[in-house]
Amino acid sequence: MSSLNSLSGGVPTNRLRKLLAKETANYARTRPRSRLALDHGAAAWMDGVPMHWMRDWPLPFPIMVKRAEGARLTDIDGHDFEDFCLGDTASLFGHSPKPVAEAIRRQSRQGLTYMLPNIDALAVGELLSSRFGEFRWQVATTATDANRFALKVARAVTERRKIIVFNGAYHGTVDETMVKLRNGRTVPRPGLVGMAADPASETIAVEFNDLAALEAALCEMDVAAVIAEPVMTNACMVLPEPGFHEALRRLTRATGTLLILDETHTISSGLGGYTRRHGLLPDILTCGKAVAGGVAAAVWGMTEDVASRLSAQEAEREPGHTGMGTTLSGNPLQFAALRATLSEVMTKGAYQRMESGAKRLEKGLRLVIKERDVPWHVVRCGARVEFICAPGPLRNGTEAEEAYQPLVEAAVHLSLVNRGLLIAPFHNMMLVSPVTRKKQIDRLIDAFDEICAELFR
Repeated sequence: MSSLNSLSGGVPTNRLRKLLAKETANYARTRPRSRLALDHGAAAWMDGVPMHWMRDWPLPFPIMVKRAEGARLTDIDGHDFEDFCLGDTASLFGHSPKPVAEAIRRQSRQGLTYMLPNIDALAVGELLSSRFGEFRWQVATTATDANRFALKVARAVTERRKIIVFNGAYHGTVDETMVKLRNGRTVPRPGLVGMAADPASETIAVEFNDLAALEAALCEMDVAAVIAEPVMTNACMVLPEPGFHEALRRLTRATGTLLILDETHTISSGLGGYTRRHGLLPDILTCGKAVAGGVAAAVWGMTEDVASRLSAQEAEREPGHTGMGTTLSGNPLQFAALRATLSEVMTKGAYQRMESGAKRLEKGLRLVIKERDVPWHVVRCGARVEFICAPGPLRNGTEAEEAYQPLVEAAVHLSLVNRGLLIAPFHNMMLVSPVTRKKQIDRLIDAFDEICAELFR
């Protein structure tokens, strides 16, 4: 097939390139202040941005944000955006929820960090157990750290080295999880920088939903932990098949392997995350991003059994550094934000509004795909909705990787931005917050319809 007639996600490639060129020119023309600011002020930053993933948006140059409130952003050129990215889940409950903003203001007058607990810390421990279940909790600053510490604990109490991850999953920048399946073998992910060791040496990648492969990987009785998202969200979204989680728990218990569930994204599923909503029973639970309403914080909790085994090891361990912990983790600003979020923001009513809005978005996108005869599909996990530029549903990470259509996604994302709508840059993920209004959702559906009409005319 010639390049002129080739298809990406069912769309002629030449049509995509024309749309992308048109939308790129429109974006650049209508943002002179942002362009000028970057031209004059970004030179001190590597590649012109404070974090490299700020370049991952399919834009000619980054949006320069002036303010964010509720479910809306405004840039320095005066453009408003209905925000369905919400900081890639970090602002799941909306930007600067009032109780969190007020808690930060109060705590800022009482000290920002002092390496000691306070009354808020005690309250947060009780709130975490009431929301997520009876665990013995610890605080970190990022979900990456929480996952890293959880894996260390799993290795310590099981006295095993190996771990299992699901192919295509992402658990932050934890070195040993940076693997993928290639021709049936676990290999390092492409593009890694400065790795001290081969992550595939102690890690086994298994396809999500493949219980036979999971059982085979566990049968040697040498795996410390399986770390998993309850729903794969960091690729094109993949839902667990019926019975998968029950079998995952049964197989890990039978082989003395700990189960770590990473709820950092699936906290969108409902109060207490996917784990609480579906009655899952992990040995260790981790969660970051949204738990403190946008303030950098993460939590991780162990069952009483794991905590007891760790304490027994601690009693016999030679004194020295554990290799876990960071000075700013557990600071009072985190606890103030955590307490406000857990008690006043992360509520049953908030989740009901989120679920209702997400159902509305899912239904609207599905209708557009059906009426326009678009060969894509929509998947939802609580307040998290995603359109995937391939037929579905997807079963595992390999299928998710094959469904990824970067040219299509770049054209769609940029077209949405130029219509005042922001979705997550890494894939087609959209979040509905408790403060997202119906008219914002309908505006996104209408824009999606316009773009599909142009792509599939």
